[in-house]
Amino acid sequence: MRPRPYLRAYMAGIVVPTLVLLWIASLDAYHVFYLEVPSQFVFGLPSRPLERAILFPMAIVPNLWGVWNMVWVATKSRTRLAVGVHGSLLPAFLVPAGILLGRALELFHIQMWYALPAIPVGMIVYYLAWKFLVGSLNREVGIA
Repeated sequence: MRPRPYLRAYMAGIVVPTLVLLWIASLDAYHVFYLEVPSQFVFGLPSRPLERAILFPMAIVPNLWGVWNMVWVATKSRTRLAVGVHGSLLPAFLVPAGILLGRALELFHIQMWYALPAIPVGMIVYYLAWKFLVGSLNREVGIA
């Protein structure tokens, strides 16, 4: 199983966000199909912003994680960054890109100033996810 380290890095990188987004989509489907029954006790939900805001990232984010893991494998001998530190740099690109994409697709309008505090929080969450989850998957496939 030693050949093709970049393919194994890509596959190890896409597992975690794919499972998280599958869980989010399942919860949303539960709310859509279970809570919206035809009766007088229907919960008023907003105009489904989750579907609009999560559909495109469901295709992009797992692929970015896979490519980011491939970049880590390609550069780990030169940079000597731990996988958690490397993964924690990803929100610095994702948050501004998500805001710009939301504006371009007219999904939402958040000013960059209000989104800046989300970057350090995202970096902490991504550090933990990459250190423990992606790192263990990298060890499992033999690329760490």
